[in-house]
Amino acid sequence: MVTFKENLDLLTAWSLIETRVRPLDELEQIDLLSFEGYQSRILGVDALSRRNLPQYPASAVDGFALKASDTANASPRTPTRIPEGSYGWVNTGGGVDRVFDSVVMVEDTSMDGSALLVAKMTTKGENVRPEGEDVTKGQVIARRGDPLDAFLIPLLIASGYSTASVSRLPRTIFIPTGDEIIPAAEWVRGDGGEWGRVPETNSYMLKKLFQDWGFPLEIHGLVRDDEGLIREAALKSLEVYDLVIIGAGTAKGKRDHSAEVIEKLSDPLFRGVRMKPGRPVIAGVRGNRPLVALPGFPMSALVTCWSIINPLLKRLYGETSAPAPEEAVGSTETLNTKLLLHHSSQPGVLEWLRIKCGEIDGTIYSWPLPAGASSTFSIADADGFAILEPSTLEVPKGGDIRILLRKKVDLKKRIVYQGSNDPAIERIVSYVRERGGDLAIRSVGSLGGLSALARGEGHVASCHLLDPEKGVYNDSYIERLDETRSWRRIKLFKRQQGFLVRKGNPAGIHSVKDLAVTGAFFVNRQPGAGTRVLFDHLLKEAGIDPGSINGYDNIAITHYEAAARIPGGSAVATLGIKAAAEAFGTDFIPVTEEDFELVIPERFVDHPGILILLEALSDERWRSEVDSLGGYRWIS
Repeated sequence: MVTFKENLDLLTAWSLIETRVRPLDELEQIDLLSFEGYQSRILGVDALSRRNLPQYPASAVDGFALKASDTANASPRTPTRIPEGSYGWVNTGGGVDRVFDSVVMVEDTSMDGSALLVAKMTTKGENVRPEGEDVTKGQVIARRGDPLDAFLIPLLIASGYSTASVSRLPRTIFIPTGDEIIPAAEWVRGDGGEWGRVPETNSYMLKKLFQDWGFPLEIHGLVRDDEGLIREAALKSLEVYDLVIIGAGTAKGKRDHSAEVIEKLSDPLFRGVRMKPGRPVIAGVRGNRPLVALPGFPMSALVTCWSIINPLLKRLYGETSAPAPEEAVGSTETLNTKLLLHHSSQPGVLEWLRIKCGEIDGTIYSWPLPAGASSTFSIADADGFAILEPSTLEVPKGGDIRILLRKKVDLKKRIVYQGSNDPAIERIVSYVRERGGDLAIRSVGSLGGLSALARGEGHVASCHLLDPEKGVYNDSYIERLDETRSWRRIKLFKRQQGFLVRKGNPAGIHSVKDLAVTGAFFVNRQPGAGTRVLFDHLLKEAGIDPGSINGYDNIAITHYEAAARIPGGSAVATLGIKAAAEAFGTDFIPVTEEDFELVIPERFVDHPGILILLEALSDERWRSEVDSLGGYRWIS
């Protein structure tokens, strides 16, 4: 019994597909006169013109058709007089009556009553385009394999074609599976049945990918995690479609049936490709019809589509079919950058990174975004993607990394923001962009942001750091920055910090002592975050050992990430801002009001992006939006 080859590298996996899958080599007719086809339609046969172009002698200018012999010896000083009936007006492109053999430009003529005065001698054929000058009947005007583009379509129509024979596009269907997924419309309605469920969104991602590539895609209805039901859906689809894609079920759990289905319905090819994300892809072929199972996580599915599905579609369509990431991703530009932080890769694995970038002092830096395969936000937020070859084990800080850009980025007007996470700052990005700038945000905590400025790795930082000894915010920390440089400080607002607890505060959390006594599970912030500094101060002030706090090492990077764990029951309490409590509907126990400010190296104050940011900070629309969040008080 033939079984799957497992854990292959991408090129080996592709070679198995290439040896088993042939181009469709089928033609279909499309209507040129109502052409609404896909981007990549390929002419399937040579096209011979059915008409002469032009099909009659045509004037190349606006002027008068006449006989060249009638203009002999004509000149501006001695114009030739041509009587009515011996000439005729003709527009550019208009037909020239066969009794005439030339056209004189209107600029070289004048009228004397009904007679035409010609001030220039013409030659036979002058300003006349003969029949077939552009194309002659029977001429090859296009060849098999030519793309049916904006130039070829009008040529074919002008040459007498109402239809065209083109290579048939492969028919593909996507079958989403899973007991945990629900239709996107049901999810968006939010009717209360979402607990333990996730929205089915991969079909929308694939639909857009296929559209960008120029291929059609049909979407099957949701299928439960039942091997029989999945097998039935796949079998029926294989009778109609050239490529069948099963969504999810590629792991080796009890509810993962894709491998069994593919093994029973096709000749197994491979299971698992050494790439990250996207490893658990499975493929087989039935006749000449591939059956592929994609991982369920969005980023894994996306990488698999770029690496496997895109070249497979091209293979079926008869195009060059080796994996071509730049083309599949839709990148129109690559960017060479320096990595802002050290990155380690798994040996022997092709790794895809979601990347953000910014230019600082003439150097283009980049940094990976959160790498979870299920992270949809980081996919959408990324400027582009970087591919690390299997031989790459480490990329040191400052190491070279090439980005396949997906977005147009004006690096000269983008500023890199490193520092404290805050929803008010996240909301200002749109106001910066509408003014022609951009803001790339890295939430690295207040201390992390100031350290980045000191290293020359950012244009602006934010902080809200309590100095326990002096009882003031930020001053001592900013004073410790490089004394050889100067800093511009902008005090924005005061924020309310306090404990976020479940509605009604059933655990009775009002202080750090209550956390220690009750053992309530706590969500902390990362070291270096201003909120973490405050929490550690509260513990020290109360004489409580951090080890006595249940969840002290349970980390969330942002205020909203921490707050999100409270209503769902993943945690009992966290320390955070009132705006987060308002957003997630938790109770809020006030602790303090802190100063939040921006710090800008003086040398960047005239940076185009900084100037735009400073202008946006005064935008009343943004300020009104911040006010609606709750817990903010403007300093100026």
